Amino acid sequence: MRKRFAKILATLGPASAAPDTMRLLHDVGVDAFRLNFSHGSHDDHLANITAIRNIEKETGRPIAIVADMQGPKLRVGEMGAGLELRYGDTVTLRQSEGPSDGDIVHTHPELTKILETGLVLKFDDGKLQVTMLNQTEARVDVPGRLKSRKGINVVNAVLPVSAMTDKDRVDLAFALDQGADWIALSFVQNAQDVLDARKIILAHPRGDKAGIIVKIEKPSAVEDLHSILSIADAAMVARGDLGVELPLEEVPVVQRKIIRKGRELGKPVIVATHMLESMIDAPTPTRAEASDVATAIYQGADCVMLSAETAVGRHPATAVAIMDRIITAAEGDPTLWEHFKHTELPHESSAEDAISRSIETIARTINAQAVFGYTRTGSTVHRIARERPPCRIIGLTPDLRTASQLALVWGTHPVVTEDPESFEAMLDHVRSIAADVGLKPGDRIMISAGVPFGVPGTTNTLKIDTV
Repeated sequence: MRKRFAKILATLGPASAAPDTMRLLHDVGVDAFRLNFSHGSHDDHLANITAIRNIEKETGRPIAIVADMQGPKLRVGEMGAGLELRYGDTVTLRQSEGPSDGDIVHTHPELTKILETGLVLKFDDGKLQVTMLNQTEARVDVPGRLKSRKGINVVNAVLPVSAMTDKDRVDLAFALDQGADWIALSFVQNAQDVLDARKIILAHPRGDKAGIIVKIEKPSAVEDLHSILSIADAAMVARGDLGVELPLEEVPVVQRKIIRKGRELGKPVIVATHMLESMIDAPTPTRAEASDVATAIYQGADCVMLSAETAVGRHPATAVAIMDRIITAAEGDPTLWEHFKHTELPHESSAEDAISRSIETIARTINAQAVFGYTRTGSTVHRIARERPPCRIIGLTPDLRTASQLALVWGTHPVVTEDPESFEAMLDHVRSIAADVGLKPGDRIMISAGVPFGVPGTTNTLKIDTV
């Protein structure tokens, strides 16, 4: 088992695509790998998936695969040598097939439908900014040179654009064919985007096994957060686009809000973007970056993510190892566990919630080293994990896909194993697994299960035992 509770998600790219490098990243701390479908071919992603599944077989440790869809990208058209936007000047925006000339910026066809007076547009990740004076003309507020194909962010507007493009549908079908555990949706603006994506995913023969991660990167998604997270399976705080479309000072507040809402609903939350950004080149992070990772852990994030640091960086394994050390140090602070203990969570009047809630209290009272949770769909383990018990969570499931998904869940060490035939057999079964995962004779443990075994949604038993 890992020595830490929060998980590490690493993005694959040219710097980490070699199978030996992937194995090294896993060994030093990666629990899940992200495939960024904005880059690379299907052949590239297939090679990565094959390597990851081989590592699973070699180590006996389930690994989560996150297929991150590109989503719609609003971009300016061809700009030739670029267009110099000068402060206070007026530029014209319109849809056109040809290259821009003079003071004309060619835009995405869907964007022209919502252009109106007062609307703020940002170009090139927020480096340039204009405010619409009418439906076609805009005043330059933040000057600079606008180059071809740079991205456009629309501030405080819901765009008439689906979160799933034609490219995404092709990529999604491929990812599901290859058994991706999680599908990350970009450009989610409201709950309907999630429902539409879920319908597409469930239409695929293997779609019922994949969880949906919503990337919260639009202000409208923040406003509709409860509805979105209620129907999604996990969330990602996509701070890159959030930082462009929201004032920078609001991003930390929104991050905390998303983490808290995810924990309330029992949905894992990943904090992403610029976590150890300087390690793309440098062998060590800045102190501010180390504090940023620790802050996510103190706030209760299930997982922290490395992007360019492992995809194209010069020190991918070192970045993972340092992130592992930062998480471990934060989790060694007793005040973190006091925060978890005093956080009020909503509970349903169900046996599952009663058991998961009591596990945290019992673990502290008897100094338990682990809780073993039998699960088929993973829901039992999710409910236990949201309570943040101060002990390891061993997720026992006969389904490899469920086990791989659980690799992304806080504090969980997934184990693929068959359900026991009886209560007595369960005790022998757990004691055998306890030895395999490194627990020692005399360690206090708990066992959460549903009797009869193998029936989803029947968690009704909690047993305290000793290894």
